[in-house]
Amino acid sequence: MQYNKEAIFNKISDILENDFDCSRDKLTPDANIITDLDLDSIDAIDLVIKLQNLTEINVKPEDFKQIRTLQDIADVVFNLVNSEYN
Repeated sequence: MQYNKEAIFNKISDILENDFDCSRDKLTPDANIITDLDLDSIDAIDLVIKLQNLTEINVKPEDFKQIRTLQDIADVVFNLVNSEYN
């Protein structure tokens, strides 16, 4: 299954809203995961695990080292998912 960036962003937003109690109005592409959403390193690990379960792709920690915003996450997941299925 292939995902487009919008679908990935929406799924990440759903996860953050439902599992991390993030306010939906803060879930914008440029929202910083640390300063705007108050996620810590443990939250980030939990998010990666949830994304792995969603995509069924093994996500490596180095794939997420430069992540700062929700759009960064969506871009990395999009690239991983689509490279896996191509």
